[in-house]
Amino acid sequence: MAKPMTKTQLVAALAEEMGSDKKTAGAALDAVTNIITKEVSEGGAVTLPGVGKIYCRERPERMVRNPATGEQFKKEADKVVKMTIAKALKDSVNG
Repeated sequence: MAKPMTKTQLVAALAEEMGSDKKTAGAALDAVTNIITKEVSEGGAVTLPGVGKIYCRERPERMVRNPATGEQFKKEADKVVKMTIAKALKDSVNG
């Protein structure tokens, strides 16, 4: 399996795709990241067309078990960031 694309590689690819320089592409990537982070952290969701939907889900208080010791304890309610992958992306991966 190939290594994930680094931010530097992503910025370079984005610059090429946009016909722009790396500084502009980096600023665009940072802006998109900031928008997604702000929206999802406030409980909203962001849909990236053709990629998927990023959202925050609340998990209730629950009992969990430490696998090393077998000890059970109560875990407080928390939030988890989830992503649903778009059908178009799934289909493109599966040919």
